[in-house]
Amino acid sequence: MTALLDAAERLSREDLAALQIERLRATLRHAYENVGFYRDSFDRAGLRPDDCRTLSDLAGFPFTVKADLRDHYPFGMFAVKQADIRRIHASSGTTGRPTVVGYTERDLSIWADVVARSIRAAGGRPGHKVHVAYGYGLFTGGLGAHYGAERLGCTVIPASGGMTTRQVQLIRDFRPEIIMITPTYMLTLLDEFERQGIDPRSTSLRVGIFGAEPWTEEMRTEIEERFAIDAVDIYGLSEVMGPGVAQECVETKDGLHVWEDHFFPEIVDPVTGAVLPDGEQGELVLTSLTKEAMPVIRYRTRDLTRLLPGTARVFRRMEKVTGRSDDLLIVRGVNLFPTQVEEIVLRTPGLAPHFQLRLTREGRLDALTVRVEARPETPGPVRDAAAGQVAHAVKESVGLSVRVEIVDPETLERSVGKIKRIVDLRNGPEARA
Repeated sequence: MTALLDAAERLSREDLAALQIERLRATLRHAYENVGFYRDSFDRAGLRPDDCRTLSDLAGFPFTVKADLRDHYPFGMFAVKQADIRRIHASSGTTGRPTVVGYTERDLSIWADVVARSIRAAGGRPGHKVHVAYGYGLFTGGLGAHYGAERLGCTVIPASGGMTTRQVQLIRDFRPEIIMITPTYMLTLLDEFERQGIDPRSTSLRVGIFGAEPWTEEMRTEIEERFAIDAVDIYGLSEVMGPGVAQECVETKDGLHVWEDHFFPEIVDPVTGAVLPDGEQGELVLTSLTKEAMPVIRYRTRDLTRLLPGTARVFRRMEKVTGRSDDLLIVRGVNLFPTQVEEIVLRTPGLAPHFQLRLTREGRLDALTVRVEARPETPGPVRDAAAGQVAHAVKESVGLSVRVEIVDPETLERSVGKIKRIVDLRNGPEARA
């Protein structure tokens, strides 16, 4: 196994820390000298880059949040000249201005390196065919996976998202060993295989690398058993790099190793912002260590997880993201994350893993309806029983009374990327997705 690791993966924790502080201090200077936002932010805090002498000193520096990126749309966060930018990506901007990120030639090379490392950790090897079903375009998923797979020496099938029937045909005809895809779209492919009368376990796929949204252990079990593959998690976000910030190793499947030679992780209390010790759950904060075009300092991801010691690699692990602090629903004073409902749906007989949470207002009180698709073969009496089981389980585990509607297959809105889990109708038009 050691022969498959690159030089950074063989570092001791002491040598890794020395590399991190060297890169961190350089990043802070680069950001301060070239990005007006960071210069003003540090000045207001009474800090200079050289005030960071140890890794723990970073905790005194201000956070960066998504609103900061939007406020400096489009290129105000760039730290290099426009002529040095080789690519631009952006978020969808469905809730306002998109967040825009840029990459130098070196940034793109490092990005390809960390994605290649991620695919290798997932079980990919040179010569494997990789079916990339992430969306291409301004979204970072497709091109990030594409160039990382090529860097590893794999053959890329750039399928992108959509055209589900054709995806099934390509998988059957081209026989890829690896698929990179969102977990919810993988379940849509699963439905299509079964609709066509094809046993999903008969395909050439051996590894699925799933990212772009939180998913549960129950979903992993469902995918692995019905596809006969190893299902592993990849983590990333456009604001920091894209996919390839952290990766789950196929030999352990015990959380995602953060590639700490390029990204420095912290866990903070979502309310107070105080740094929490390893092992405690909170919000993930990331600082880039090698980004040139757009360094990010203490970026609040809103993803909830905790940091743990490394196992298969020297780098620390982050647990699978359990949800986002901004996806937390508070209904009649009760906290609920969509992943809590997902766990219940996946263990209820007769139900497909496709659901949606619909928030409405009844008088002065909020009401929540869980809409879940039935499996095609599920008869009416089983559907009725399943609805009661889901409502009971939500009440027992979360303490919230909900309505449950079981709908026909393929009723709920699909997305080739992130599924639309939350529909907020409390203020008229949909407020959140």
